[in-house]
Amino acid sequence: MNKKIVIGLSGGVDSAIAAWLLKEQGYEVTGVFMKNWEDDDDESYCSSREDLIDAVSVAETLGIDIETVNFSKEYRDRVFNEFLAEYARGRTPNPDVFCNSEIKFKAFLDHAIQLGADKIATGHYAQLRERSGLFELLKAEDGTKDQSYFLYRLNQDQLSKTLFPLGNMYKREVRAIAKRLGLANHNKKDSTGICFIGERRFKDFLGRYLPDKPGNIVTPEGQTVGSHQGLMFHTIGQRQGLGIGGDGLPWYVAKKDMATNTLTVVQGHDHPLLQNPDIYAQNLHWISGKKPSSQWVFGAKSRYRQKDAACTIKDVTESMCHVQFAEPQWAVTPGQSLVVYESNVCLGGGVISDSNVRSHNL
Repeated sequence: MNKKIVIGLSGGVDSAIAAWLLKEQGYEVTGVFMKNWEDDDDESYCSSREDLIDAVSVAETLGIDIETVNFSKEYRDRVFNEFLAEYARGRTPNPDVFCNSEIKFKAFLDHAIQLGADKIATGHYAQLRERSGLFELLKAEDGTKDQSYFLYRLNQDQLSKTLFPLGNMYKREVRAIAKRLGLANHNKKDSTGICFIGERRFKDFLGRYLPDKPGNIVTPEGQTVGSHQGLMFHTIGQRQGLGIGGDGLPWYVAKKDMATNTLTVVQGHDHPLLQNPDIYAQNLHWISGKKPSSQWVFGAKSRYRQKDAACTIKDVTESMCHVQFAEPQWAVTPGQSLVVYESNVCLGGGVISDSNVRSHNL
C-alpha cells in the first residue's frame, strides 16, 4: 500500500490504537503531537507534558516516528478568542466543534500535507462513506462514543483527506487491544474539559479572561431570589452552583438577559420555560454543500449527549434555519450546536441562535 498517513497522537488510547490499526493495514504511519495551549501549562496544569510523554511512548512501542507541532497561535486566533467572545455575549459555545474544523482538520491537515501525507487520521469515533463522488460523515458503530456531532462542520475536501480507523469499533475493544499490546495508556481516562485546555475549575479559568459582572437572579415574575457573579458563568438548564436555597423543587437557569444583567430561574426540570418546540440556528454548514429538504423528517440534537429527536426543517436559507420538533426539546442553549441527521448520516447543522430565547416564553 505504502500510502503515507499522518495521525494526530494525543497520548490517549484511541489515537494509539488508530495508529496501530493503520500500520496493520500496511500504511506508512507518522505521528504528530499537537501542542495548542501555553497560557498556564505549568506545574498546576501540565496535562500536555504528560500527554506528550504518553504519545512518545506509544510511538516507540508501535515503531513509528513522531514530531511535536505547536498550533497555539492558530488555536488562540481561530478558536479561543471566539470562545471568549461568545461567553461575553452571554452564550455558551462549544469549542470542540470549532477546534476540529479549524485546528485538527485545517491547521493539522495543512501541516500533514506539507509533510507529504496522502491523508490524515485521528482517533475520533465516526465513519466515512463515499457515494456518487460525495463523502458522507456517518455515526460510529459505538453509539455511546459517537463523535460525529463534533465533526459536523467538516467539508468535502477535509473528509476526502481523512481516515477514522476506529469508526467500526467499540471502546472496550480499543482498550483490550491496547492492553494486549502492552501500551501504558490502555486504561488512561478519556480526556474531558475544554478542547486542548483540559479539566480545571471552569469559573476560575474563565474569570482570568472575563471580569466579574454581578447581578440579580430572578424568577419569571420578577422576584429576586439570589445573585450571580456574571452571566458567563451560567448556562441554560444549569442546576448546580446557583446558591439558591429554600424548599420545593430544584432551581434551573431558564434565561440570561444581557440588557438587564439578570439570570432568570425556574423550579422543576419540566418547567414549561425549559421546553422549546422550535430551534433556530445560524452560521450553517452542510457537509454535502447542499441544503437539506424542507419536506423531510430528520433527526437532530441540540447537545452532545442527546438522542436524535424527530424534526422537520421549516425554513432554511444561506444564513439561518428553523427546525420544528415533534416533541419539545429541553434547555435549548444559544451558542451550542444543532446537528441534523438522516438516519446515521450527519448532514451538518449550525449554531443555536439567540432567537430561541423568545419573548413570549418569559
